[in-house]
Amino acid sequence: MQQSGGSIAEQQQQLHSMCDRERTWSSTAGERRSTGYGGCCGWRHSWTCWCSTWHWTSTGYGITMPGKKRRKQKESSFLDISILKKFLHTYEQHCEETQSSLSPTIKKSLSNCISNEVAITKFVLSSHETIPEGHPPVLFKPLVTTIRNLRYMLGKELCIWGILLSNLDIVSLALMLELNGRTIYPFHNLEMIDCGIDVWSMERLGKALSFSNLVSIVLDYNKFGDEGVKGLVLGLDGNKKLLSLSLCYCNLGTESGSVLGQVIAQTAIQELYLNGNYLQCSGAVELINTISTYALGLSAERHTASETNTDFAHHILEATGSAGIHTAVSDLDVVPETHQPAIPEGTENIKKRIGKKKKKREAPVAGPWLAKLHLADNGIDGRA
Repeated sequence: MQQSGGSIAEQQQQLHSMCDRERTWSSTAGERRSTGYGGCCGWRHSWTCWCSTWHWTSTGYGITMPGKKRRKQKESSFLDISILKKFLHTYEQHCEETQSSLSPTIKKSLSNCISNEVAITKFVLSSHETIPEGHPPVLFKPLVTTIRNLRYMLGKELCIWGILLSNLDIVSLALMLELNGRTIYPFHNLEMIDCGIDVWSMERLGKALSFSNLVSIVLDYNKFGDEGVKGLVLGLDGNKKLLSLSLCYCNLGTESGSVLGQVIAQTAIQELYLNGNYLQCSGAVELINTISTYALGLSAERHTASETNTDFAHHILEATGSAGIHTAVSDLDVVPETHQPAIPEGTENIKKRIGKKKKKREAPVAGPWLAKLHLADNGIDGRA
């Protein structure tokens, strides 16, 4: 509400009658603060009380009520809510098409995210969910189809526990993980525990690992054996993203020791969990020896390369010295004078405001970075 016209004294009296509390007069032009009513100096002055605000601009005088303040709109929140509602509706439709039950965990997570106006980032499918008797089981296909159809690119964790996955399910999952165009699904944690994954599925999943953004993979309680490990490592050659790999109770034998050792030695994996397998003494020794041998060879190569570079530099200095050529390196006793350019006045504050540019975080270098190795319950006796 604004009212114009009249003298300044009349409008000040009107303000005084609207609120009995103490007024605070502020001058934004002269940076002056005082209580009560002040004179007019500067281009803008305001008298502020609990119920109104008096302001004077070049267009005139007026009163602005607090109710006229603009409310902050959460456009992004409304957009996320609409996406989540559409996600839930589409997921229900795909469950009906595949004649499967709606996951109570997914539905509850989506409802909580809608009420809190946040995006859902973790998807959990479990066979232990409470489903009424006589209803069909929970399947993975409706969820992955919904994610791909809606191009939902906010998911970070995908957990599947105790739900059987067919080869077609693994193909759909692999296609989603290996997309690297305009549509990118940035899942970094993948858990598929007790899902009945076979050797063919492991090979297809391994091909997608080199294009995915996965940082952690858990494949516990899937009996794919040594052949499944060979298929998985096909996509881990020189991988710089995967940091944690868990293959507990996967029916791995002694042959998997050397295979996994080569992968750990040439990738960025830092944590390896192999509890509950059959590596025994020979498999464990092969695993550790392969990593240590590669590390020693890499260290020797670096040492040889450094010595070669040093000898080459000495030969160049000797050749230039005998020829009478003086370079900046050969004249190390002479300290050159450095003249710092004069800094113009007023530029220091500008540099402070600009600040330093943040450096991009580089991917870890491939090599033996193993920090955690779990080998419990692998048939290793005291002679290992």
